[in-house]
Amino acid sequence: MSSETGRADAAFCADLVRTRDFRTHAASLFVPPEARRAWIALAAFNAEVSYVRDHVSQPLPGEIRLQWWRDVLTGEGQGSRGEAEANPVAAELLRAIAHYDLPVETFVRLIDAHVFDVYDDPMPDMAALEAHCRDTSAAMYALRARVLGAALPDVARIADHAGIAEGLTDVMLALPRHAARRQLYLPGDLMSVHSVIAEEVFLQQSNASLKDALAHLRREAGSQLEQALAMLTSAPISARAAFLPLAVIGKILTRLESSEPFAPPSLSRLGTLWTTWRAASASPFKA
Repeated sequence: MSSETGRADAAFCADLVRTRDFRTHAASLFVPPEARRAWIALAAFNAEVSYVRDHVSQPLPGEIRLQWWRDVLTGEGQGSRGEAEANPVAAELLRAIAHYDLPVETFVRLIDAHVFDVYDDPMPDMAALEAHCRDTSAAMYALRARVLGAALPDVARIADHAGIAEGLTDVMLALPRHAARRQLYLPGDLMSVHSVIAEEVFLQQSNASLKDALAHLRREAGSQLEQALAMLTSAPISARAAFLPLAVIGKILTRLESSEPFAPPSLSRLGTLWTTWRAASASPFKA
């Protein structure tokens, strides 16, 4: 690959992340320049597989797209590596994996977790939702920390708590979008406890039962966030910036307390940058 092609691929990924995952884009501005390109590659890949459902109307095309990514990462499938070279996100991701010796199996588990997204099966219980968060959001935290030089065992537990906090928060933020396509990430056991009716969620009917369930989910996300931040104080200094998106998650959780279920709060790009900047220069994120 020529240096010119590499720069074009990196620029493509940067634009993608800036558009789809501004939270990670903002955090990437506060990591060493040599690590930033890999961070962006990871985030671009995550955006690609996380948004597969938004680009397909049936499960099969989504499954095919996710299988393409498996083939790229494992080297299986006809022509997968050649096709990867023509795909800027795949090319940048493979570069990051090779440069930082990132575990391919972590990416494959993340892809497998997102198979759930292309179907309309309800999330059975809280344990299943937390497992989904570990294989997706938590995996991204651990990989970013690896890029910054931390051994995965040193940050695995922090990444789990951080990923669950972020994942649960994103479920609440995405409730209107999921409901519009009759998809439920709210855990079945939580819905039963609070007598939430799925059809009322799909019709975007806000009621006390749903608000109670979301308050329960919000408390769990807050607890996970607190645990991650407490553990971060003893994490390798070099890895702390990997968890900068948690500052934004904390801000969103606070705003969720006073928002309506189907009108979740948003944080402007300026607000995201400001929150991330302040966190980057303070404990427990400051290196």
